[in-house]
Amino acid sequence: MKIIISGGGTGGHIYPAIAIANELKAIDPTTEILFVGAEGKMEMEKVPRAGYTIVGLPVVGIKRELTLANLGFPLKLGRSLLRARQIVRDFQPDAAVGVGGYASGPLLLAASLKGVPTLIQEQNSYAGITNKVLARWAKRICVAYPGMEAFFPANKIKLTGNPVRSDIQLADQQREVGRELFDLEDNRPTLLIIGGSQGARTINESIEAGLKRFVDAGIQVIWQTGPAFIERAREAVATVGSPLIKAYDFIYDMDKAYAVANVVVSRAGALSVSELCLVGRPAILVPFPAAAEDHQTKNAMSLVERNAALLVNDRNAREELVTVALNLLNNPIQQKQLTTAIKTLAKPNAARDIAQEVIKLIN
Repeated sequence: MKIIISGGGTGGHIYPAIAIANELKAIDPTTEILFVGAEGKMEMEKVPRAGYTIVGLPVVGIKRELTLANLGFPLKLGRSLLRARQIVRDFQPDAAVGVGGYASGPLLLAASLKGVPTLIQEQNSYAGITNKVLARWAKRICVAYPGMEAFFPANKIKLTGNPVRSDIQLADQQREVGRELFDLEDNRPTLLIIGGSQGARTINESIEAGLKRFVDAGIQVIWQTGPAFIERAREAVATVGSPLIKAYDFIYDMDKAYAVANVVVSRAGALSVSELCLVGRPAILVPFPAAAEDHQTKNAMSLVERNAALLVNDRNAREELVTVALNLLNNPIQQKQLTTAIKTLAKPNAARDIAQEVIKLIN
């Protein structure tokens, strides 16, 4: 069995793709898997680290505003389509999977035109333009939210949830290890800040301004800043001068970070939301306002409407976020209510279910 998995650009696309690959290998260890990503994007580093081969396309995204950067888009798209056709011809896959990101479009289109059955994994509650176009040729569309018939043919849809790494599913077993890893005190409440693999400027600036309030309240903070903000964060931590605040550009051991967190502040990307449901942590979501079709707000509202998370709008975060976080950290009853509600939305078998759908395409 030979499978191509395409997509990437952010951790929210890459880690679900790796989870699907791992499940395919678990079901049939002889499976050959080739990843296809975008040149220069983070998948070109993360996928080999997970033990898989990846090739890159010269594809780029198109800017939504008028800019000279878009002038090269048609040429790079054309080159990517030609390269994708060559990859499909050389690898001869039995099926192709698209998880979103720049590379998914050219690869799935090339596979479809070659007669290779394709599967789309739509992670968000609002489908993007590329997946809506690719749905015409896809044999199966695995979704994370109900109601996706608004975007895709109902007979192609399978509600599976979003794939999450297996280590995240075992997070609750890592609490003691997590305390040691992050050098935390045993009886203090802990706030985890995650802005996605690239960080989140509004969240970072809000936390930076509120560091002294957290220290004064005796709150431990694990703060993932992303690479662009880490030096500024370290300066802010040094200024506050408290060991309660730990700043990291990237956290590789997210299972252990979730394990020790009492409350999580996060963007509302599909992967983050799915992980929060699985680990059952009380969450304050700050959707990225510039996400395509404002899909992060729609992801967040799917939880908020079920009383499974709190929401702070990006435009209000600098004034409200720290106060909302402190109030929740000091309210164990509300924490328990949020935990109970968010756990009902978890889909722990998503990666396995999607892998089985891929196999059905072939059989």
